[in-house]
Amino acid sequence: MKQALLVIDAQQELLDGNKENEEVYQKEQLIQTINNVIGKAMNLDVPILFVRDKDVASGEGKGFLVHKDINVPDDSPVFDKKATNAFYGTDLLEFLRTNEMKHLVIMGCKTEHCIDSAVRMATVQGFDVTLVKEGHSTTNSKTLNADQIIAHHNEILHGHYNVDHFSIVRSADEDVFKPIHDNYR
Repeated sequence: MKQALLVIDAQQELLDGNKENEEVYQKEQLIQTINNVIGKAMNLDVPILFVRDKDVASGEGKGFLVHKDINVPDDSPVFDKKATNAFYGTDLLEFLRTNEMKHLVIMGCKTEHCIDSAVRMATVQGFDVTLVKEGHSTTNSKTLNADQIIAHHNEILHGHYNVDHFSIVRSADEDVFKPIHDNYR
């Protein structure tokens, strides 16, 4: 089965924070997890795709780039978006379909915004999704702390489905590139 690793909005200023926003919850663990899964993908020749949000650092400079501590392979495609949805106004969907991808492993930021949107939209577009349990993060909101937001999304996105395709949540320690979606069909 053809698959890809999709790292969303793991950008310097978003992860580190700025004058208006705090850094994401458990930033160092998140970066380590992303790098570990990137390593697994590279060993399996799984394409590694990055999505950047043009709202981060006003879409320019070092703050806009993928975080400096994340191991970005030189040949990784990068898709820049202007919306919460990684598929809206980008060539991501065309790339995935042209390359006949069926399974996406998703990580990045922020949990309740771009990660949630990507997982749900991917299932609508015909992909099975594995969300890496400790591979996404966010900041505190006015209502919930970051840990609660992450736990809530890990719960509600595990088993989320759109008839034929659905998402599951798995730990980075598992073989996330060996899809287990058929076990649940």
